[in-house]
Amino acid sequence: MLIDSARELKARLSARLAEGFPPVTASDLGGRVWTRPAIGLVPVAPGRAHLAIRVAAADDARVFLTDLDDAVRAEVDVRVTGPIVPQSSPTPGRLQQRTRPLVPGLSVAHPAVSAGTLGGFVRLDGRLAVLSNNHVLAASDAGAVGDAVLQPGPADGGVPADRVARLAAVQRFTGSRNRVDAAVAVLDEGVGAEPGRLPGGPLGTTVPDGVEVEPDEEVEKLGRTTGHTRGRITAVEVDGVAVQYDDGVYFFDDQIEIEGLAGTFSLGGDSGSVIWRSADRAPLALLFAGSSEGGSNGAGLTFANPLSTVLSTLGVEWVAS
Repeated sequence: MLIDSARELKARLSARLAEGFPPVTASDLGGRVWTRPAIGLVPVAPGRAHLAIRVAAADDARVFLTDLDDAVRAEVDVRVTGPIVPQSSPTPGRLQQRTRPLVPGLSVAHPAVSAGTLGGFVRLDGRLAVLSNNHVLAASDAGAVGDAVLQPGPADGGVPADRVARLAAVQRFTGSRNRVDAAVAVLDEGVGAEPGRLPGGPLGTTVPDGVEVEPDEEVEKLGRTTGHTRGRITAVEVDGVAVQYDDGVYFFDDQIEIEGLAGTFSLGGDSGSVIWRSADRAPLALLFAGSSEGGSNGAGLTFANPLSTVLSTLGVEWVAS
């Protein structure tokens, strides 16, 4: 309809809401309280718009639309939003709890590991899988394909009944130079996932092939221990990064170095977090290690594998939402 007509209809329906509706009994809505819809405009063409109706539940829309004629309904865009709440980043405490459906940032681990972070989701041979580090999902090469993955990790109370996935692919460490510390585990039947539930919304669908040298490029991550933090890339293509694992030191080439903007960017347990670029939310890297010293603020440095290298090495596809 013409945008002026849409505005007129919006005003008329808003007035109808203000006057109130006939009583709705509890049985009509399964015991819920009816929630008034939000009303706006959806541009559909130059000078034309549909009416936007946003409701908390489908039953709310049914109550509201009952008396509208078919011509008006054809010009209405109805969407069920669920409860609308203030947006805030999940706290580390919430990330360490048992959570279903699975979302990025949660505590996750192999049964022989304390806890790391569920970085994000990928597809392996068409199956949805969680992405994290070798040392988180495969116990630093000690695990075998088919091993259980728990959410939360054992350090956060995870037990065998908390299994959500099974190890499906892992890049083993080598005695020479490594490129990634990465593994994936395919979700068990019936385990749900919401890949796009991150602070600020879903990440981009395209993973950059390498990270360009951009001064003070700002990035973010969501990790099990420190939650949502912001940092900046301080070096790329870093070779010879020596990482001390329980069974020895392994060296990594072509890594990304990051420091926090306000204090530390990551701590133990944040391993496996996916790091994204603040400017466009492009997923850039997989966090795997860090130091307690260094950086311009003295709060330590974080090291991460380029995500494009991780995906190509494991033969998986990034899932953004």
